[in-house]
Amino acid sequence: MTIKNRSKLCLMISAAIMVVAIVLSVCGMGINLGIDFAGGLAMQYNLGGQFQESDVADVLKAMNVGDFTVTTQGANKDEVNVRIKSVGEDDVQAVQAAFEEGLKATYPNLSQAGDVNYVGPVAGATLLSNAFWSVLIASALMLVYIAIRFDFNSGVAAVFGLLHDVLMMLAFMVLLRGIIQMNSSFIAAMLTIVGYSINNTIVIFDRIRENAKKMPTENRDEVVNRSIKECLGRTINTTLTTLITIVALYILGVDAIKEFALPIIIGILSGVYSANMINGYIWAALENAKRKSKKA
Repeated sequence: MTIKNRSKLCLMISAAIMVVAIVLSVCGMGINLGIDFAGGLAMQYNLGGQFQESDVADVLKAMNVGDFTVTTQGANKDEVNVRIKSVGEDDVQAVQAAFEEGLKATYPNLSQAGDVNYVGPVAGATLLSNAFWSVLIASALMLVYIAIRFDFNSGVAAVFGLLHDVLMMLAFMVLLRGIIQMNSSFIAAMLTIVGYSINNTIVIFDRIRENAKKMPTENRDEVVNRSIKECLGRTINTTLTTLITIVALYILGVDAIKEFALPIIIGILSGVYSANMINGYIWAALENAKRKSKKA
């Protein structure tokens, strides 16, 4: 198999996806923020047996609460989790009482199965801020670590790939807003992918370092091509093993698990894509430019 430098095409594809996501966001079709970020009310009840989600939705529609989600939970499919956006803190008790009264008409064995949680918009803003700083600090520390272990250009290329993967996850959260909400589980998924992505990159960069010593006069693109080819078997095996598990979680899991699994799937694919098609060639471009400047 011949490996070629397609990094420019890959960067154009990634940029196009991000631009589409930005345009959609500007047009008011951005990320579908869950109550963890946008604020709202979460309630969980046991209905005493299996039920129809449409019955619960009808009660909420009669209450005119606006945007809400209804999720079936529990081993016996007898629990419902309700999330309602745009509920003021002063209205929590009134909304809860009206919901219980309306649902007991159809399900008289209704009982509270979990805490009633209210999240204000301030808490959501704090969560977003903490997520931003977490990724920024992680990127800076990884830049330092890789610069020490390999070289500064490797650190720059690796952090570029890391930020690429995070932005791709955010872009797909916009594109898939109709099937997934962004809640706190997305932050966990994003930080997981930061570690997974950098691990893929370091494995390839380790091989690049070895081959660069064996091929001191070769163009750096050829060094990257050979290194990626030698790591391809390992990359395919580890990626498929991970994806099988995460896809199974997404297919069989409840909505809360899917909110975590889908961003992980996107992040894994993006991480493999950037580690093999972009990051090494960023390093090669920096190294080739360095060589030209020395000759000049």
